[in-house]
Amino acid sequence: MTDVAGGETVSGRPDDRAASALRFATELVAWVATPWALADRSWLLAAVSVVVLIGLPTLFSTPGDKASVIVAVPGWATILLVLLQLVAAVISSWLAWPVWAAVPVTLLAVGTLVTERPRWRWLVCADPLAG
Repeated sequence: MTDVAGGETVSGRPDDRAASALRFATELVAWVATPWALADRSWLLAAVSVVVLIGLPTLFSTPGDKASVIVAVPGWATILLVLLQLVAAVISSWLAWPVWAAVPVTLLAVGTLVTERPRWRWLVCADPLAG
């Protein structure tokens, strides 16, 4: 089976265009809401949060999941990085924004969790780095 993922053709990987869109939207929220929530406490923590939330998934990825891999990690590590983004988006939105803004973020994260399941199964089962 050949599917499209991030513009690259990847054999055996589930087609996750909808999941990718939801995941990216949730990541954007995490990148905005987390420093926003932390800015009142510490501008340094706010800056570090952006570096962590953008830098870690850029640096670490599972082979076959992205077109280019800088540092290869097992599938479970990629899943943990996605969960970090989801948790950051939800918690930070509730801390930084009014309820009318935090509720849709929470629903977006739940939708992401649901649509990520096939990719996560693939990451765990087809993981070339799994021990």
